[in-house]
Amino acid sequence: MTDESLPHPGTPPADCALCPRLATYRAEQQARHAGWWNAPVPPLGDANAWLAIVGLAPGLKGANRTGKPFHGDEAGKMLFGTLAELGLASETPAGWDAPGLFITNAVACAPPGNLPETAEKQNCRSFLVEQLAALPQLKVVVALGETAHQAAIKAIGGKLPKYRFGHGVTHKLPSGVMLVDSYHCSRLNTNTGLLTPEMFKAALESTLAFRA
Repeated sequence: MTDESLPHPGTPPADCALCPRLATYRAEQQARHAGWWNAPVPPLGDANAWLAIVGLAPGLKGANRTGKPFHGDEAGKMLFGTLAELGLASETPAGWDAPGLFITNAVACAPPGNLPETAEKQNCRSFLVEQLAALPQLKVVVALGETAHQAAIKAIGGKLPKYRFGHGVTHKLPSGVMLVDSYHCSRLNTNTGLLTPEMFKAALESTLAFRA
C-alpha cells in the first residue's frame, strides 16, 4: 500500500535552489502573484501507474499557478481532453482524475519564456530519475517534445543517439519500458498546425497497445 499523504519519491523541495535563475524567477512571481503556487510543481498521479507522461516545464499561468502539472492552461485542456476521449481520464470538481497515469515535467519550475537552460534540465534530472524509478508498474512513457524525450531516455537509462525524437515514433528502451514521442500540446504548436488534435490523439492512443 502507498501512503498517499506522503509526497511521491523525487518530488523537489518547495524551496529548491539548484537553479538560481529559476529560483529568482519564482521569487519574482511570488511578489507579483501571492496566491499562486510559485514553487517547483510536484508530479501528479498514481503510484502504480502503467503510463507516465513527461512534459517540458510548468506553464507560468498554468501549473505554476495551480500547483498541478497541466492544470490551468490550454496545453492541459488538450492533454486531459484527449485522455478523456480515450477513456484514460475524467473531469471532477477537484480537477482531472486519471487512474493508472502519472504526470510530471522534465523541469519542475516555470522557466522564463518557457525555455529552461541546459544546466537546469540537468539539475532536475535526478528528480525525474527517482520519480520514474518509483513506479513499479510502469510500461509506457509519453514524451511531450524533444526535451522531455531526452530527459526520459536519460532517466530510464537509454542512450540518446540510438533513439531519435519524432512525433508518433515508438522506442523500446533497455529496461523494457516503451517510449512514445509526441510534439508538445502547447498552444504554439497547435496554433501553428505542427500538432493537430488528430495527431495528438493518435500518439496517445498508441500507448494502449502496450498496456496489457
